[in-house]
Amino acid sequence: MWDYTDKVKDHFLNPRNVGEVENPDGVGEVGSLACGDALRLTFKLDEQGRIQDIKFKTFGCASAIASSSALTELAKGKTLEEAEKISNQDLAEFLGGLPEEKMHCSVMGKEALEAAIANYRGEAVVKEDFEIVCKCFGVTDREIERVARENRLTTIEEVTDYTKAGGGCQACHPKIAHILEGLWGKQPPEPAEQRVAAGKKLSNLQKIRLIQETLEREILPPIRSDGGDLELIDIDGDKVLVALRGTCSFCPQSSFTLKHFVEAKLREFVSPDLEVEEVKP
Repeated sequence: MWDYTDKVKDHFLNPRNVGEVENPDGVGEVGSLACGDALRLTFKLDEQGRIQDIKFKTFGCASAIASSSALTELAKGKTLEEAEKISNQDLAEFLGGLPEEKMHCSVMGKEALEAAIANYRGEAVVKEDFEIVCKCFGVTDREIERVARENRLTTIEEVTDYTKAGGGCQACHPKIAHILEGLWGKQPPEPAEQRVAAGKKLSNLQKIRLIQETLEREILPPIRSDGGDLELIDIDGDKVLVALRGTCSFCPQSSFTLKHFVEAKLREFVSPDLEVEEVKP
C-alpha cells in the first residue's frame, strides 16, 4: 500500500472543485481511459483576467484525484501567466509529497492546465516532430525529454514514475535510456545529490550545488560563445548575485540576458523562487 500523506488522503476523500465549469473559457483534456488515467479541466476568468472558477473531472487513482484537486486550489485566483508557472513539483509539495511511483499524476495535472490555457488562447497543442516511444501508454520522446529535464530524472525507473513510459512491456527501455543519455551525457548527475525528492525543500547546500551546476551546464557555454562571461558572487536566500564579465559587462541587452535567460534557466532547473541580481563594480 502506498504511503500517502494526510493531505493527499484529505484531497482524495474530500476533493475540491469537482465537476465542470459552465460555459468555460478554457478546456484541457489529457490522458486516456485506455492508459488508466484521464483528466478534464475547465476554467473561467473574471473581468481582471484571473481564474475565477476551475473544476476537474478525473478517472484515476487516489494520487490523480488529489493532484487534480490540489491543482485547482493552487490555480484559483491566479492570472494565466501565474498559473502557467505552477509545476508538478509544486503540486507534490502542496500535498506534502507523493510516492515516487505516483509522480506521473502531478505531471498529468500540469499538462491539463497547459492544455486548457492553450485552448483559451486558441493555440493548438501540436506535437511536432515526435516519436511515440512507449506504445503501451502513448508517451512521446518529447514528453519524456521535457519531464526528465524539468524534474532532473536520470534513470528509466524515474521516467516510468513520472510518465508511465516503460511501465508496460518494457520494450521502450533502450529508447528511454538513449533520451536520458542525450540529455545528461554518459555520466548523468547523481540523482540523490542533485535532485530533491518531491515535496521536499532544497537545503542551502543542495541549492548552491544546483545553481553552480546549472551555470556550468546551461548558462555559461552560450554566454561564453559570444565573448561574454558571468561570475557567481554570492547566494543570499533566493537571491543569486552575479557579476557580468567580458562583452556582457557593457552590452545594452545585459539586463534582458539576466532576467530572460540566466534567471529563467535557474528557475527552470533549480527553484521557481530564485531571483538574479547584478553586482556592479
